[in-house]
Amino acid sequence: MSLVQRQVDIGPRPAGSPQLRALATQLRPMLPNGTFEPFPSTGPQQGLRNIVGVLPGRPPAILIGAHYDTQYRPRGFVGANDSAAGTAALVELGRNLRSDLPSDHREIRLVLFDGEEAPPGCADRDFQYCALRGSRAYAAAHRGQIGEMILLDYVANSGVRIPREGNSSPTLWAQLRRAATQTDAEAEFPGGTQTPIIDDHIPFLLQRIPSIDLIDWAYPYKNGDQDTVDKLDPAALDAVGETVAQLVRDLDHAPSGG
Repeated sequence: MSLVQRQVDIGPRPAGSPQLRALATQLRPMLPNGTFEPFPSTGPQQGLRNIVGVLPGRPPAILIGAHYDTQYRPRGFVGANDSAAGTAALVELGRNLRSDLPSDHREIRLVLFDGEEAPPGCADRDFQYCALRGSRAYAAAHRGQIGEMILLDYVANSGVRIPREGNSSPTLWAQLRRAATQTDAEAEFPGGTQTPIIDDHIPFLLQRIPSIDLIDWAYPYKNGDQDTVDKLDPAALDAVGETVAQLVRDLDHAPSGG
């Protein structure tokens, strides 16, 4: 939660902004073997780069992703749940998994995507093609290397409830729910399916990589200036993080696919 607060204190952090680039230099050393992976971007937002951490191991890699940019808005959108929480959870998962996995574990990639949010002038109908820039670039550059993809988006709001997002791979989601029973987080991951969402898991699904999006689309403060830290709950963030860590442990001992 302190890392969530640190990001929010910076204020708006749209892709290509000096604020986001400064944050990136703080986040990179927080990830294991953290590196920048720049990618080309057209339009007004330049110099975009993913931040990639790796726990080396056997292939194929398990990828955990989140975006670290905020929406481009003329007012003060600080994105407590919509970027800061997922980013902080991913950093903490890197710390946790580094000391928790067996020596012969599968490779774990922890990727903070830049440019997830739409740039100025992108119409909602074109979101899949002018947003999701970091995930599209990463999926294309690392084709054939990823076994499963787990995306963290709205994961820390008070009373978080995350049914399966409509595009998410059913078999991998069922594995997540089994992990939730092991971490006493069944309430946070109820049965049922919520609306399909165009998010950073889509480029991986298009490559037939089993992928899931952890997002509470019923979050009442989404896409607004009231998405602030007081709307979040450390217990919710912990429940989601512990469940994802358990899922990674389970996947490490199971064949890829889904």
